[in-house]
Amino acid sequence: MTPEPDYPVLFFVIAGLWGVATVAVLISAARLCYRIEARSGRPLLKRGLPGYANLVPVAFNVGVARDEETQALRRRMNMRLLVILVGFGFLYLFRWAAGVLSS
Repeated sequence: MTPEPDYPVLFFVIAGLWGVATVAVLISAARLCYRIEARSGRPLLKRGLPGYANLVPVAFNVGVARDEETQALRRRMNMRLLVILVGFGFLYLFRWAAGVLSS
């Protein structure tokens, strides 16, 4: 008699790795957002430090420079945000397939 694989444990290991990867991708998107804002002439705080990254307005092209290089940076940032969103979908499907918290 062979023991059944322990899918919930596998789920939590993969979910932890996915979480670390998601944070890395979000930091990468925020760094791109800062570059886009710098190219678009957004003001800096005192001492030259940037404020928070305005991910949503930049993603929807609000107040962003229209030159091709800035738009290419914005598309790269949007692709990273899309990867995070799709990752949430895959994580949900994997949670369902592993039988974790199923109701």
